[in-house]
Amino acid sequence: MDPDRLHRVLAELAARHQVPGAQLAVLHGGDRFLVHTGVADTATGAPVEADTAFPAGSLTKPFGAALAMILVADGDVDLDDPLDGPLPEFGAGCLVTLRQLLSHTAGLPSDVPEGTAGTGDRARWVARHCRTEDLAHPPGTVFSYSNVGYVVVGRLVEAVTGMTWQEAVGAVLLEPLGIRPAFVAGPERTGRPVAAGHAVQAARGRVLSVAEQDLPEVELPNGGLALSAADLVSFARRYFAGCPDPAPLDRATADDMCFDQLSSIAVGPYGMADGWGLGWARYDDGAADVYGHDGTGDGTHCSLRFDPSNGSAVALTANANTGARLWADLAPRLRELGLPVGDRPEPGAPAGPIPAPAGCLGRYANGDTVFEVTRAAGGGLLLGFGGAPRAELLCDPGLRFVMRELGSGTCSPGRFVADPLTERIDYLQITGRLAARTGDDSGPA
Repeated sequence: MDPDRLHRVLAELAARHQVPGAQLAVLHGGDRFLVHTGVADTATGAPVEADTAFPAGSLTKPFGAALAMILVADGDVDLDDPLDGPLPEFGAGCLVTLRQLLSHTAGLPSDVPEGTAGTGDRARWVARHCRTEDLAHPPGTVFSYSNVGYVVVGRLVEAVTGMTWQEAVGAVLLEPLGIRPAFVAGPERTGRPVAAGHAVQAARGRVLSVAEQDLPEVELPNGGLALSAADLVSFARRYFAGCPDPAPLDRATADDMCFDQLSSIAVGPYGMADGWGLGWARYDDGAADVYGHDGTGDGTHCSLRFDPSNGSAVALTANANTGARLWADLAPRLRELGLPVGDRPEPGAPAGPIPAPAGCLGRYANGDTVFEVTRAAGGGLLLGFGGAPRAELLCDPGLRFVMRELGSGTCSPGRFVADPLTERIDYLQITGRLAARTGDDSGPA
């Protein structure tokens, strides 16, 4: 592994995608490599350093899962008991377990409704918005990626430890790993340098610094950590089969977190991953099972992948909204170097027009988010939410489609899900979120 080559590749791809600054950390064959490039904030010109933290977005979730699993290992919480005992304000806790929360099978809505975050009082928020009537799906039946679920995990940590979530994740998990805690919001921020996000406006040739992360304090367990690429790889190393002492986890807990929880689940994480453990996504990559997570903040992107069996890991941090495209271009380069990452190329449009499946038109809801599938003037399908069409759906054989965003042209996979007995389309699945049909289709497909 040549660090100069890694640096050249990172700098080349950062320039291609107008990413102001990035870090790439690699652990392979027992050797560690860390390269970085560019500036942490175009407004100040501060350079990216090895210790610069980047807003990690949803890559915060595996850290919160590990914290919760430490409490399980200590006997403070049971993975499979209903949570209304330790968390009486959690109305749906009589039906939901911690295992379900960590594996996104608890049935809670995908996203925190806009305008409900309030002052950051997580106990009050959970009491108001996580009742049985708020469930989007029956617990334990389907995978549906849920930020709400990790708000509940954060509240559970607070109830058990008597600390704030930030205090607990720092004291119990990060500091024992030698990671200096940093957060994008809340009173526990540190003096550690944190990169600013950036919005790339390619059509206008502009890259604008994002003043701060727009993350309500109640959602810190979803995406509140700021971490370096070196921090991410150091954390991943705890899950390697050859790591005899993954403290503050134990060996059994680390192994359990990488065990796929979805074997009995009817609908999995299509288009997002190939399976899911307790906090970690699982990706198929030939003979290897690769684990990891992605995270997107306001103008930032981070990715982490690791192979527990051979002890390799790779992490990217990038401070622009084009960071996901940088990662997509980086993945095949890493594979050439013998680093499996499990990622697949962005899906392209089907070779020719394929008729839309019958009965797909109509509304689908997950919590307060409502999607509407309508017929376009030219005969294709449009997907709208928030009142306006946002993407076109290009149908593949079966019930799959490629969602191509209007304007940006960004493509991602999705599908309709039908009842196996009635063949009626009951769900729409996009980026792991599963939305249930709310009524009859609005006309023939």
